[in-house]
Amino acid sequence: MEIYEELLRLKKEGRASAVATIVECSGSSPQKEGSKMLVRDDGTTVGTLGGGCLEAEVVQAALMVMKDERTMTMPFELTERQGGLVCGGKVLVYVEPIIPDPVLVILGAGHVGKALAKAARFSGFRVTVCDDRPEHANRENIPDAHEIVVHDFADIFEGLLIPEHAYIVVATRGHNHDLEAVKASLRTKARYIGLLGSRRKKALLFKALDAEGFSPEEAGRVHIPVGLPINSVTPEEIAISIMAQVIQKRREHAASRVGGPSCSRLSEEDGADKTASSAR
Repeated sequence: MEIYEELLRLKKEGRASAVATIVECSGSSPQKEGSKMLVRDDGTTVGTLGGGCLEAEVVQAALMVMKDERTMTMPFELTERQGGLVCGGKVLVYVEPIIPDPVLVILGAGHVGKALAKAARFSGFRVTVCDDRPEHANRENIPDAHEIVVHDFADIFEGLLIPEHAYIVVATRGHNHDLEAVKASLRTKARYIGLLGSRRKKALLFKALDAEGFSPEEAGRVHIPVGLPINSVTPEEIAISIMAQVIQKRREHAASRVGGPSCSRLSEEDGADKTASSAR
């Protein structure tokens, strides 16, 4: 019960976690089928799979699946000496990431921002809309946003917690506001930053960012023009093109895989350890 209570708490806070479960075991093993361990995004755990190198490697794998948002199955052959004993069993561990709803922050509550908030919420994102104009940034104008913030763009993120898995789209009402919003966005660790504008606007923006001391690598984080090229014209069409690109970026992360577990080692009678591959 403690694992599930902690899992719900983490998700409510917008934090990722992973649940590792022993789904198969044979021979001698420190824990039995059904044993679970929760791994938080900082590597701390609740519950146990038996400790030792198996548990340590599952923690590392759990951090990877949180990042890649994909499950992983890990086989272990417990033939390494642990505490002076040889377990001699085999264990299969299933690691499942528990990812909070993706976050989209929209800087600008104009026509595109309003349409984008609706498309993003429909797509399963948690939506925050920010603008410095209270007559635009309000519940009546943006009914689909989970959170609405009225603040200047230059320091908009000083009071907002932006997770690394967040996506930011800048769609303000003018070039100067765009620049301030992009500069603020680049100071976050957001996974994606998009800016509504033309290729000419991109050249002007990059020149301005260079003058502000941002490196080409930092400026390169900004996708401009934002959205997939579908010849969109209306705010609703533009919103669809933006969400299509955001979803594309979200799903394109390649799955990482953990190599052969170090627990899968053979111990010779003379005490010299050799890997299973070298023993064959």
